[in-house]
Parts: sequence; C-alpha cells; structure tokens
Amino acid sequence: MGPLIPNEIISHEWNMIIAILIGMAFGFVLESSGFSSSRKLMGVFYGYDFTVWRFFLTAVITGITGLLFMDYFGWLDFSELYKYPTYLNPILVGGVFMGLGFVIGGFCPGTTLCAAAIGKIDGIVFFVGSMAGIFLFSEFFPLYKNFYESSYLGNITIMEKFNIDPYWFLFVFVIIGVISFYVTTLIRRKVSKIFY
Repeated sequence: MGPLIPNEIISHEWNMIIAILIGMAFGFVLESSGFSSSRKLMGVFYGYDFTVWRFFLTAVITGITGLLFMDYFGWLDFSELYKYPTYLNPILVGGVFMGLGFVIGGFCPGTTLCAAAIGKIDGIVFFVGSMAGIFLFSEFFPLYKNFYESSYLGNITIMEKFNIDPYWFLFVFVIIGVISFYVTTLIRRKVSKIFY
C-alpha cells in the first residue's frame, strides 16, 4: 500500500484488492459530485461552473499537505517517493492534445470511465474513441519514438528544478488556490447574470 504499509504487512494480492476498493470509492465520489456530466465539466471553460476546478485544486493541495505532514513527522521520506520521468516537449504536446479532447468531448480520461460505467452515451462514445486513440498511438509509435523520448529532464519535480523549499511551494500554492477560488466566484457570478 505505497510507502505507508510495507509489503511484509500486506500481501500483493491485498494491495490489489484495496486498490480496487479505493478506485470504486473514487468513482462513487466522482459520480456523486456530478463529474459524469459533460455539461458540468465544460462549465469550467464557459465560466458557469467551477466545481471541477475547485475539486481538483483542493485535492492537489490536500495531497501535498498530507505528504509534507507525514514527511515532517518522519512517517515517510518525501524524497523517496516515485516521480514520473519528465520529457518536456512530449508532455507539452500531450497536454495540448488532452486539453483539446477535454474541450471537444467534455470529458477527461477518469470522468470518461465514470460516465461510460453508468451508461451515458456520450461517455461510451468518448471511451471508445479513447481506446481507438490508444491503439493508434501504440501502432504508430515507432514513427515518433525519438520525439517521445526527447527533452528528458530526469525524474524531477518543479521544486527540485527551481530549488524551491517544499513548504514555501505549498504556501504559495495555497495562496494561488485561495485567489483562484475568489476569481472563479466573480467570473461565475458575472456569467450567471448573462445566461440566467
């Protein structure tokens, strides 16, 4: 169960069962929050509903706070956590494609599965499209393998890249989050007067 519970305490099989239960709980929270609705997700881009933005921003802040809290008390070593390798240019291009898919379809990968799981037609169509995209990506991978593996910066975080203390990073991120909540409230009120 990650860095908190060693494999000697919980077996690999139980780890998988717990992961499935956590995934089901996450899906339940997504559906209960209305994230299986493309209209709710698109509200971020049109300015009438910032629930998704606030939800994920809060999740990121909570996650970073929890990790730093556990690191401070010695419950885990923050520096030992796995970091995805950073390939800058491919990440930027991938981000553009994912953003376009989000704007066009109204779903991200997680919410696509949530919508498809409860039988929403647009979610199912978007899921099938996602699977087709993954298949085509893997089939034509040799054509852009060099680009995919370019601009490698290592397994780093923003804090490591710019030599920022993690606690100061969290502090600034929280300030940005509070400002973001305030600004999105102003935008929503203005847009609501126009459309409602």
